[in-house]
Amino acid sequence: MNIIETEHSEPSAPLRVVVLGCGNVGTEVVKLITERGDDLRMRIGRPLELVGVAVRRLSKSRPGIDPGLLTTDVDSLVSRDDVDLVIELIGGIEPARSLIITALEHGASVVTANKALLAEDGTTLYAAAEKAGVDLYFEAAVAGAIPIIRPLRESLVGDEITSVMGIVNGTTNFILDKMDSEGSSFAETLEEAQSLGYAEADPTADVEGFDAAAKAAILSSLAFHSRVGSADVYREGISEVSAADIASAREMGCVVKLLAICTLTDPVGGSERAVSVRVHPAMIPRSHPLATVGGPYNAVFVESRSAGRLMFTGPGAGGQPTASAVLGDLVTVARNRLRGAAGPGESSYAQRKVSPIGEVVTRYHLSLDVADEVGVLAKIAQLFADYGVSIQTVRQQGREADAKLVIVTHRATDAALSATVEALQKLDVVTQVTSVMRVEGE
Repeated sequence: MNIIETEHSEPSAPLRVVVLGCGNVGTEVVKLITERGDDLRMRIGRPLELVGVAVRRLSKSRPGIDPGLLTTDVDSLVSRDDVDLVIELIGGIEPARSLIITALEHGASVVTANKALLAEDGTTLYAAAEKAGVDLYFEAAVAGAIPIIRPLRESLVGDEITSVMGIVNGTTNFILDKMDSEGSSFAETLEEAQSLGYAEADPTADVEGFDAAAKAAILSSLAFHSRVGSADVYREGISEVSAADIASAREMGCVVKLLAICTLTDPVGGSERAVSVRVHPAMIPRSHPLATVGGPYNAVFVESRSAGRLMFTGPGAGGQPTASAVLGDLVTVARNRLRGAAGPGESSYAQRKVSPIGEVVTRYHLSLDVADEVGVLAKIAQLFADYGVSIQTVRQQGREADAKLVIVTHRATDAALSATVEALQKLDVVTQVTSVMRVEGE
């Protein structure tokens, strides 16, 4: 039996589809497959037949979805030899990984939105798809409806991408945007985000940067043709960002964003080029294209040797936007199947190392509470000089008993900047280091 053209694949026979998971995204996907059946048939060249939808509870009401399609026996769905296309929307590592591998081994092409699994163990999934000669597509795993995976994987594959920087988490962008526009605190804005449905009851994955880190791993793997996993991504969240940080950024003509920053570093001496991947809050100039992206929207800014600077922006989450990306992949893998072909697989030929955060060159914004006495600034300036960090600007705000210094550095290695901060905390004239944030985009 040919893996791509199975025994049931007669010229007019429908391609059989299974959906795993029927939450917000899964429900939208099922409805779109049902409602747009005629359009999808015309675009693919063969009708789609939805033959099963895996759910956790059969008792839950799902208006608009045929109850006869629902089953809790997910293993039987992915083990069928007569299924052509499997859409995985369960999320998490297990059982999603085992289910996807089983589906691939039984000859089905797979569309998934599972960013956590792809960042954790994408290599295993790629290998299983290649062995079976079928597709693994995942546009919906990063930035919802925004087409960014395919441009990196296909459109720009002939170019050399040097940088991918983006806002890839709508929850954190909504919070930081509100803090900037209204001057409210992190806690107040998080509560509002939860009430509006932009943040989960447990917002840890979003506000601590885990969600963005998984997406950064996927983006850097594709952009730089190297294997990058979640564990390789330096990560900081936004829970420590204060209203004072937002105000300081505004005074500098900047805005604070949680950024996923993936860069191809320049060789130093005889060393080879490496990959730097990090997620953290940063101040960026209000003139930067990413600075204007507000609310729960996402945006990805790509720089390459030949194409130059490219910007992708749009809704980064939600049932309908994510379902749009899933349906786009579904049409592509269906067309590939009818042609007896498979799309691109893993490209990790470059095998570049991932640089530790200490080797990253960046700028810092620091706020210090210091003693209001003669010689304080000289001591602090000397300490920066001792660690090889050049000060760009200093601003002092006096108070009765002490003063606040706001310092912005020139570019230096993150290791040197971190060592400087640690030494500042021990300096007798420094009462407290109240804020440390990186400055990017200049």
